[in-house]
Amino acid sequence: MVDTESPDSGQIDRTGARIERPTWYADWVLLSGIATVLVTDQFTKYLIRTNMTLGESWPAEGLFRLTYGTNTGAAFGLFPNQTIALIVASLMAIGLLAYFYRTQVHPTSILRLSIGLQLGGAVGNLIDRLKDGFVVDFIDVGPWPIFNLADSSIVVGIGVLIWVLAFGDTRPRPKSASVDPNSEEPAVR
Repeated sequence: MVDTESPDSGQIDRTGARIERPTWYADWVLLSGIATVLVTDQFTKYLIRTNMTLGESWPAEGLFRLTYGTNTGAAFGLFPNQTIALIVASLMAIGLLAYFYRTQVHPTSILRLSIGLQLGGAVGNLIDRLKDGFVVDFIDVGPWPIFNLADSSIVVGIGVLIWVLAFGDTRPRPKSASVDPNSEEPAVR
C-alpha cells in the first residue's frame, strides 16, 4: 500500500514501513556539501581574479600550476561561447539533481554528499556565468585543460554517484525469513 500524500508527510512503503525522507532544508549532509563547495569555489576564484592577471601562471613552469584563465564553454573548454545554452543546461541539471534527491526513499549519507558536491559545483559555475558570462579556471595540471574547484566537485560527485548506483548500499541487510520448501507454510519475503 502506498500513501499518496506528499513525500514528507510519511508515505508507507510496500512492507508497511513508514518512509522518512529527509527534507532538503534539514539535510545537513546535503547542505554542508553544497555550502562547502560553493563558498570554497567562489573564494578561490575571487583570490585568483584579484591576485593574478589573465594568463599568468604560478609557478611559471611545472606539472602543477595555478593559471588564471576564463572559460565561456563547458568543462574542458567544450562548447565555447554558449553562455545562454550553458545557463539553461545548468538550471536543468540542478533541477534534475533536486528531483533525483527527492525521489530517493532512503538516501545514504554518501549519496546525499555526492548530490551536494554536484549541486555546489553547478551553482558555483552558474553564478559565474550569470555574473560574468564565463567561469574562472585556475587549476593547471600537466596537459589536462585548466579547471576550477566547481568542476572538480562535479566530477567527484558524479564519480561517487556512479559508484553508489553501481554497487548500491553495502551496509548489511537483515536476511529475509524463509521456510523449508517442503513445508506447507509459505515463505515470508
